[in-house]
Amino acid sequence: MSASSCTMLCCVMPLLLLLLLNTVPGFRLCPTPCLCYDDSDLVDCRARGLDQVPLSVPHGTWMLDLSGNKVREVRTRSFMGLWSLKILFMSNNSIHAVHPQSLTSLQFLERLDLSFNRLRWLPQDFTQSLSSLQELRLDHNLLQHLDSFSLGDADNMRKLDLSYNRIQTMDVRAFKSLSRLRFLNLQRNKLTVLKDGLLSRQQSLEVLLLSHNNISLIEPDALAPLRSLKLLGLQGNQLEHIKFKTFVKLQTTSTHLQMSLNPWTCDCDLQRVFGKIQYVRHLHVEDYKDIICHAPSQQAGSSLASMDSQLCMAETVSVLVISITVMLAVIGALVKAERNRKSKQTASDAESEEK
Repeated sequence: MSASSCTMLCCVMPLLLLLLLNTVPGFRLCPTPCLCYDDSDLVDCRARGLDQVPLSVPHGTWMLDLSGNKVREVRTRSFMGLWSLKILFMSNNSIHAVHPQSLTSLQFLERLDLSFNRLRWLPQDFTQSLSSLQELRLDHNLLQHLDSFSLGDADNMRKLDLSYNRIQTMDVRAFKSLSRLRFLNLQRNKLTVLKDGLLSRQQSLEVLLLSHNNISLIEPDALAPLRSLKLLGLQGNQLEHIKFKTFVKLQTTSTHLQMSLNPWTCDCDLQRVFGKIQYVRHLHVEDYKDIICHAPSQQAGSSLASMDSQLCMAETVSVLVISITVMLAVIGALVKAERNRKSKQTASDAESEEK
């Protein structure tokens, strides 16, 4: 037997032995230095200094807690054989990569927590086999972009937390498979635009949190599909103006809007938009009194609510002053023209008499 064959055999044999022992009735291995609870099939590996996913996790385990360790990557087939696993906690590690096919055996996984790690990207098959997944936490990572494939096939997902990342862009089909999603948290990212079509399949979405991004534009039909939306958080973005049509397309029973901490340009148009929104029965601006003007300079620091209808009155007065000024100028010009005409007529008549 060659040296390379011997080396391969030496690597494979321990893994095969573990798998065989794990399938023997009544025989259960517990990875060192974790705690295993036989009665409930829980494996507790919290803060044990692990630098990789342990191999000898019992096959009947339904909850595995690996949070607070030093795992740097989730390797291909890391959870092979754990078909019963329903809950997996891997928060507070140093995970920078989840390799392709690393989660393929977890068809019955319902909760996955990868928060507080260092993920910059997700593999395209990240949720390919996670058809039972209902809750996914990816908050407090370093993600910058969501493509059209990473979150595919997660048809049963109800809750997705992507807050506290660095997401600047998302493919318009990034959430195409998440038709049952009810809670979506995108707070504290770097989004600039809420695009039409991004949420086209989220008719069941109840909570959408977008606060503290850089959103300066909400495209006209971006919110239209959200028939079940109860809360929309838009505080702390870069909104200066909004369109009434964008919000009136929210055909919901009752939706609460959070809109403060934006650099609003307070003019008659903005006051009219918020005035109309206030009169729409199913729309409620929770923090209307906290909407502070950023521009123009004479209104900076004032709340929009405190101005009541002053902005539109001021605009009306300005329009009237301008209209009256223009009218007086026109009248003055007509009077002057008439005087000039009469003067010319008088001069012409005088010349005729002299002749």
